[in-house]
Amino acid sequence: MNVPLRASVKCSECPIRHRAVCARCDEDELALLEKVKCYRSYQAGEVILWRGEDLEFVASLVKGVASLSKTLEDGRTQMVGLLLPSDFIGRPGRERIDFDVTATTDVTLCCFERRPFERIVHETPNVAKRLMELALDELDSARDWMLLLGRKTAREKIATFIEMLVRRSTVTDFNGVQHDLSLPMTRDQIANYLGLTLETVSRQFNALKKEGIISFSDRRRFEVRDIAALHDATGDDADGGLID
Repeated sequence: MNVPLRASVKCSECPIRHRAVCARCDEDELALLEKVKCYRSYQAGEVILWRGEDLEFVASLVKGVASLSKTLEDGRTQMVGLLLPSDFIGRPGRERIDFDVTATTDVTLCCFERRPFERIVHETPNVAKRLMELALDELDSARDWMLLLGRKTAREKIATFIEMLVRRSTVTDFNGVQHDLSLPMTRDQIANYLGLTLETVSRQFNALKKEGIISFSDRRRFEVRDIAALHDATGDDADGGLID
């Protein structure tokens, strides 16, 4: 069982401070959150929350990657989303979680007791506003994911997945090369997430590698060598479909 630890790191010193639910908070509002927060750590593969479980806390993901999934009655499981640092788990006003939440890598959460947090949302406009922004961002991501699953080719799916990791990374040099990135899942998990086979995932990674778009130092760690070419491979229309 995971045991909550009272946080020793102040909100103002948090690595996700300017992207998380507290991003718009002033000092007084941060002090309110400090009173109801704690850190929880989970090892890779450990279930954070089971679907239908009572939601005793909501949380911002501070470190690591977690997955959202649902299991059908016949045992089939579908991964429906990834949670990266600064993403939010849970919804104020809901007493149960709608998905299985599993630590894909080792994970650290900044957890808030649900009921006190709900009071803060009602009393603190900056928290409520930021929570809405996060929810709208999540909606946009869900729409992008629907496009990915429904219309994109295998190559476009892999390129889009890598570009998502790049957008959430800050490790960039003056040439725009993304250094020391890490795949948060095994290739089998990536295949499940993108609706592909394991063989197709490996084949597409190898193709991008041969073209000089990415390079691997091992099976997990890689660099993006050509960001423009990576974006072209996603199939997304950068100019919105404008015709000259």
